[in-house]
Amino acid sequence: MARGGKKICWLAALLCAASTGCAETVEQKKARLLAPATSFSSAEPFEAFQGGSGSNQTRFDANAFSLPSAALTFEQRADFFVGNGVFDRPWVEAPASTIGSDGLGPLYNARSCQGCHIKDGRGHPPEPDDTNLVSMVFGLSGPSGKPDPTFGKQLQDKAITGMASEGSVGVQYENQLFTYSDGTSVLLRRPAYQTDAALAKGVSLNPRIAPPMIGLGLIEAIDPADIRALEDPDDATGNGISGRAHILSNGDLGRFGWKATSATIRDQTAAAFSNDIGLSTGLLTNPWGDCTTHQRTCRDAPHGDVDGFTEVTDELLDLVVFYSANLAVPARRDFDDPDVLAGKQIFYDVGCASCHHPKFATSASAAPEQRNQLIWPYSDFLLHDLGPDLADTNPTGDIPPGEWRTAPLWGIGLTKTVNGHTYFLHDGRARSLEEAILWHGGEALTSRDAFAASPKTDRAALIRFLESL
Repeated sequence: MARGGKKICWLAALLCAASTGCAETVEQKKARLLAPATSFSSAEPFEAFQGGSGSNQTRFDANAFSLPSAALTFEQRADFFVGNGVFDRPWVEAPASTIGSDGLGPLYNARSCQGCHIKDGRGHPPEPDDTNLVSMVFGLSGPSGKPDPTFGKQLQDKAITGMASEGSVGVQYENQLFTYSDGTSVLLRRPAYQTDAALAKGVSLNPRIAPPMIGLGLIEAIDPADIRALEDPDDATGNGISGRAHILSNGDLGRFGWKATSATIRDQTAAAFSNDIGLSTGLLTNPWGDCTTHQRTCRDAPHGDVDGFTEVTDELLDLVVFYSANLAVPARRDFDDPDVLAGKQIFYDVGCASCHHPKFATSASAAPEQRNQLIWPYSDFLLHDLGPDLADTNPTGDIPPGEWRTAPLWGIGLTKTVNGHTYFLHDGRARSLEEAILWHGGEALTSRDAFAASPKTDRAALIRFLESL
């Protein structure tokens, strides 16, 4: 295995096809490496390196999600760490002497990117009777999918000095018992949210915990055609799974966010600056963020673009985008352990791999540090209906309430190590990987039922496999 910015050796095998000494073409070799696993007695080639040559192989502690891709050059690492500083920067109210860091709000959810993406990892919901949302936000949508006419796209629970926030949200949980075919049971929890915000009639709260940041540049480097090749919107295969790509209004493929609402890291980052922190960028130039025309006090409040520049300059946005694109995916642990391999076979047998598509090859036209990589995100990046139990009350734009982008699974086994909890799914209701599986319905119901009908030892092996990712 080569390090320090060099490509992992499987690519050399691919390129070898250009010489007369290779029997296979590049496309044939690529197809062989990307073929679904059929044998589970040993690991697949390069399976340990989930993030290709950039995989983090050195640290699996609380900072495991915060390391630069090993494929970066020395100069790029400098940009990465400067971007990290901007990502961590606490923004302040305007006007301030630190004009490069002012413009917070006037309404907001967090003062920094790191405030939600704690240690670049997974957010969590508030505890019962707690209104401190920390790393969770609430989108707002009505029956037609449009934002709240007064509060906009997202409820902001914080405000600058002298202003009132839009409101607070609390959560209570109702217990729900799930019983396996062998008689053992698991207590699930269903969240119920309450807010003191005067939302318009029919507008719902759409809970979202902050997702992990690792591997975003590799996801962006996947050729859209490779993702769209996995579509089956009409279930032509008859397997009950009808994943579809989310095509945005400009024709781009949505691939980021819980609902695949952003096509690029830059778009997603600009939206977060605007909605979460109330900062303007070259893409979303309003210095008042998500405040609507009904919120005059917010729009008239001091902001930080009085010097003729947006609050987040293009240079700062570039640095945050570069940082976000190059957070390393951790290498696998115990990937060749017999119990893990047994769990991997069960993962395939019960149908999890139908949506959590194991691997892709990144595009040859991507940035040098991301191109031509064999990666293992365990997602097809398509929208799937996961049933009424996980559905929002209302659509998000043009996306139905029950449809969700398949969440990547790489790094999921390090959640507790990095973030100190094991809360999963879009709203953090699942307190374990087992609970997350049991909440799956809709297109995933057959797989969920197959998991539930498996012997306890098989269920444990599947969890063991997930913990190795």
